[in-house]
Amino acid sequence: MGNDRKKDLELQHPHWENHWGDMEKITESPSEAAKLAVEKFKERGITKVLELGGGLGRDTIYIAKQGFQVYVLEYTEKGIQIIRNKARVEGLSESIIPTQHDVRNPLPFADDWFEGCFSHMLYCMAFTDEEQDLISHEIKRVLKPGGMNMYTVRNIKDPMYKTGIHRGGNMYEIEGFIINFFDETMIRKLSKGFELQHIIEFEEGALPKKLYFVILNAQ
Repeated sequence: MGNDRKKDLELQHPHWENHWGDMEKITESPSEAAKLAVEKFKERGITKVLELGGGLGRDTIYIAKQGFQVYVLEYTEKGIQIIRNKARVEGLSESIIPTQHDVRNPLPFADDWFEGCFSHMLYCMAFTDEEQDLISHEIKRVLKPGGMNMYTVRNIKDPMYKTGIHRGGNMYEIEGFIINFFDETMIRKLSKGFELQHIIEFEEGALPKKLYFVILNAQ
């Protein structure tokens, strides 16, 4: 199953490159998750954050506009090009540091480098259990003690759960994209090394997507 999932994610790469290329000229509002993350970061006096899976940069741009230094990692070359261009147009090139990176590999930062980390639906990709554990371990490594890790995942109440082609576990391939849907047990498993503060249910988009917003503190 692990090797199959690794192959699944490799096959997803061209889908995402093409998808972001098709959406390059679309202007998207920031996610509700990013707005909540900014609110929580400000409450804690956090100023330097890591964003994983930046996509087209809709949340990256918003977070930077709120006065944060944002180091953003994105899987696709196209995504990084779009984020870099948007940062330049918005006059945010000094506030946004984009890097193409596969999060299945160790994060390219020193220990205790960040005060906060945010990702929106990153964990919904076709990662193996071992890869998910590595991502969480690496986030904890690069966060300062007491740093905040906030992420979202689509949950098993989502209307698209159990549709499309079953790819093992809670994963389903829908219109060419593999989505991993989470329950609370999966979230608690990923919380090793963190203090789990909150699991918040919310909705996004026209379907609507049903998600969890997870707030963790690094121990």
